[in-house]
Amino acid sequence: MSDPEPCRIKQEEAEELIEPCRIKQEETEELKTEDLIEENEKSEEEKQHVQAEETPNLETSDVNFKNRRGMNCCVCTQCGKSFGSSSNLKRHMMIHTGERPLTCTQCGTSFRLLSALKQHMRIHTGKKPFTCTQCQKSFSQSSNLKKHVIVHNGERPHKCDQCGKTFLRDLQLKDHLRVHTKERPYYCSECGKSFTQQANLRRHKKIHTGVREHMCFECEKTFTTAAELKVHQRIHTGEKPYKCSHCKKRFSQSGSLKAHQTIHTGEKPYKCSHCDKRFSQPLHLKTHERIHTGEKPYKCSHCNKQFNQSVHLRTHELVHTGEKPYKCSHCNHRFTRLAYLKTHERSHTGEKPNTCDQCLKSFTHLSTLKKHMKIHSGEKLNK
Repeated sequence: MSDPEPCRIKQEEAEELIEPCRIKQEETEELKTEDLIEENEKSEEEKQHVQAEETPNLETSDVNFKNRRGMNCCVCTQCGKSFGSSSNLKRHMMIHTGERPLTCTQCGTSFRLLSALKQHMRIHTGKKPFTCTQCQKSFSQSSNLKKHVIVHNGERPHKCDQCGKTFLRDLQLKDHLRVHTKERPYYCSECGKSFTQQANLRRHKKIHTGVREHMCFECEKTFTTAAELKVHQRIHTGEKPYKCSHCKKRFSQSGSLKAHQTIHTGEKPYKCSHCDKRFSQPLHLKTHERIHTGEKPYKCSHCNKQFNQSVHLRTHELVHTGEKPYKCSHCNHRFTRLAYLKTHERSHTGEKPNTCDQCLKSFTHLSTLKKHMKIHSGEKLNK
């Protein structure tokens, strides 16, 4: 018969093992009780709206830090920025790689994000889902609506300390200050031309890329910017929102109104550096100075002929394309120039704006008036 001693030893060993568990259990229960008491005390303090200064719990901070690391588990190897999911990291990486997987079917412009493509498509569809409740003006982007709403408030809190001009936004003031400082920090990498605003540089770059994503649905003519398209569409609508305060004449462009108003004021502040001729507009001066310099910066892509004005290039290119963008609103006749359209439309309206100052007889065409004037001067008419 075997000795029962080893069984007694094992039992005692088991009891020794159980004992620490019992002690740990008792310690845990004591800790739980302390936690409950502390929690109750804290609840009482909250009820009494007493905010006690708490000592930071380093153990809890470590846990929170680990949780935060878990939330931003995906780190960009290029810039070290962290993201909560691999999909967000993948989308971010396109900034570094230059990848633009989403392409517009209308003009071929590509985008990184679907939201950016959807927003861009409104250029082609003309959709403007964001409407101002004050004036019912519509916008294609919510951010543009937010900017517009400030117009109704009349508030212009940002003032230039140089000339006193006020602006709606701080960024507008910063851009304006470059007029005084002559700073042009934005450079074109293609031709080296510099600009005061980044938006102007982006618009300029489209000259080099040839991207003309804004299309007129009336004549299918394309433009590099939405602003150019908007001005162009007034040819078809006949809209002239800018009115002269002196003679009530109306214009489709604000620049045309400003140029016209100098007729009334007689102001010509821009002087040619080569001769004594003065101009009311800086653009007119720049165009004039090309006579002295011989500069012809506008080149035809079809025959390499060059011009000193962009309008002359556009008119010339119609010879190659056969395009006639100006359509009569009364009949189906189309014309290559706006002046030709205006002259033609007088045959429908009966308008005769060219009047003889001798006999007050009126004519549709200026050339007809000039011929008529020879009757009064005694000059022989050419047969």
